[in-house]
Amino acid sequence: MTEYRIETDSLGEVRVPADALYGAQTQRAVENFPISGLRFPRVFIRALGLVKAACAEANEMLGLLDRDMAQAIREAAEAVAAGRYDEHFPIDIFQTGSGTSTNMNANEVIATLASRKLGRKVHPNDHVNMSQSSNDVIPTAMHVAAYLAAQETLLPGLQWLYDTLLEKAGTVDDVIKTGRTHLMDAMPVRMSQEIGGWAVQIGKGIDRIDDTLRRVGQLAIGGTAVGTGINAPPGFGERVAAILSERTGYEFRVNDNYFEALSAADAMVELSGQLKTIAGSLMKIANDLRWMNSGPQAGLAEIRLPALQPGSSIMPGKINPVIPEAVAMVCAQVIGNDVTITIGGMSGNFQLNVMLPVIAYNVLQAEQILGNAARVLADKAVAGFRVNRERIAALVDRNPILVTALNPVIGYELGARVAKTAFEQGRSLKEVALEMTNLTAEELDELLDPERLTRGGLPGR
Repeated sequence: MTEYRIETDSLGEVRVPADALYGAQTQRAVENFPISGLRFPRVFIRALGLVKAACAEANEMLGLLDRDMAQAIREAAEAVAAGRYDEHFPIDIFQTGSGTSTNMNANEVIATLASRKLGRKVHPNDHVNMSQSSNDVIPTAMHVAAYLAAQETLLPGLQWLYDTLLEKAGTVDDVIKTGRTHLMDAMPVRMSQEIGGWAVQIGKGIDRIDDTLRRVGQLAIGGTAVGTGINAPPGFGERVAAILSERTGYEFRVNDNYFEALSAADAMVELSGQLKTIAGSLMKIANDLRWMNSGPQAGLAEIRLPALQPGSSIMPGKINPVIPEAVAMVCAQVIGNDVTITIGGMSGNFQLNVMLPVIAYNVLQAEQILGNAARVLADKAVAGFRVNRERIAALVDRNPILVTALNPVIGYELGARVAKTAFEQGRSLKEVALEMTNLTAEELDELLDPERLTRGGLPGR
């Protein structure tokens, strides 16, 4: 049976599990919000610990905390950041909109650990939360976490996919395939051009994230309760941002306007919009791969994706495009997250946004699953697919739309009749054109040369 101890806060006594590092306010939140079972992800707890450690150091530098207490708080906060006490952060993300419950959770855990180290009482509010408010700590932790997730999971995954796509494109530059518009046969393209287009989508997504991180790196810390900086000494926020920059190696600074930083979540909404755009890019690539892999007999069958697992519980030998399908589901999730984040961003009431926890959760989840999905798509789909060169060449040879290349010589109307005849009779375009035009075989070979027809386009990111 669980043993309990009695803790007291401004509302009275609370029973807290005896071995819990947190106190009364955390326990009240656990009891008040038994909603989803969803918790803040590891990267958020890490960021929250880093913020608390930086605040303790800044308070010492400004002469507000003595050295021993500041060091005890800093070491405890760094242990939280390192993940040693994640089980002591049990609060649901659906809680008070400012995230006060989670801020106090951190304050209580860090105060307990620091008190044990110091041998005297460290108060969660008076000492750990000194010069701070939940209203600036939680958006600060949210921004730091989003920045870390972007730099350590999202961008590396996207860069890996970008590099893999370029490498794959280099191996198939000689493959000329039927282009398709409206899912109908169109003029030919090189497979390298098609894959290169995918790579540019991902490259531009990387650029979008890099640009947005300049605003995500602006922090609310120092604004305290309503943006006026009440109870925080001048320069506190700047010192915290500088310490965080030094500890993480990334560039953080205080927001140019604390009132915007506390009352709005525009940088998170912007970041989510960029994540949604990347999800759209990945969905397009995943769907193209699925179409190209379709078959093996009755589909396009241009490529064969790696066979990773049996595809059916009833149809032996069936292999499905499981990686593109998984990536497509990730994209759908990210797009759905963006709706929640957008509504959250609209929920700033006067001096405070009151949907910070759900914004943070959805942004961080989107960054994580997009980064991981990009890497999986690169390693388990793009890098290993095989090209059905014979089938692709045969389809190009029978493509009546190649007649487009003859338009400048024979005109659109005659070209349309040639294409229609070739399609209806199941004959090659060259064979029909020899009968219906004055062009010679040599002239048709030159005009219909797929290699010549695929020159052009603008490469690069």
